[in-house]
Amino acid sequence: MAQLLVLSSAPSGDAVLPALELLSHRVRQIPAEAAQLVNAPSADIIFVDARIDLVGAKSLCKILSTTGADAPLVLVVTEGGLTAVSSDWGIDDVILGTAGPAEVDARIRLSMGRVSKEQVSTRIQTSGITIDESSYSAKVHGRPLDLTYKEFQLLHFFATHPSRVFTREQLLSEVWGYDYFGGTRTVDVHVRRLRAKLGDLEQLIGTVRNVGYRFNVYEDEQLPGSPA
Repeated sequence: MAQLLVLSSAPSGDAVLPALELLSHRVRQIPAEAAQLVNAPSADIIFVDARIDLVGAKSLCKILSTTGADAPLVLVVTEGGLTAVSSDWGIDDVILGTAGPAEVDARIRLSMGRVSKEQVSTRIQTSGITIDESSYSAKVHGRPLDLTYKEFQLLHFFATHPSRVFTREQLLSEVWGYDYFGGTRTVDVHVRRLRAKLGDLEQLIGTVRNVGYRFNVYEDEQLPGSPA
């Protein structure tokens, strides 16, 4: 069962998507006004009603997309309104207000499925470490790591290139960028700090003598500090 939020300028009681009344999802409808978004309830999917006011609906969609709405935006339009819809609306899907229950339910499932895939793709789990790209955070066995932005970037780079050996010059180029004028000593300092914060898992960042560093990959049972 999904939590659905419907934004509509239609009179109260006017069903934006009549088919929703035949489905088991939880539906909350509020006025399609920017001021209403501040206290809007959380939702898995947001339906924006554009059947009556295309211009107002477009403005609302742009506000939602630019402010980083967590839920997918689905535009509800009439047959004639389809011609006005374009990519600059910032929506994820579009559906006719006359769509039947089977189509509406399928669109809901597909939208939620896409969100799930995106959430998975922003998370890296390897060798006891969990890295969340969307929040720039990392954990060791569930324990949050207090990392600086550059330490996070370095850990993320290592974890996404397991077992590969990188020289200090390569790490400077990949993590700090070509326009960085500091010396390779910077890499050593950040690796040392990162290892200290990893604690029992400091050996994940291995030193290759006379070459550089690499990220070692271990099975869970090989890791110190892992739950029994």
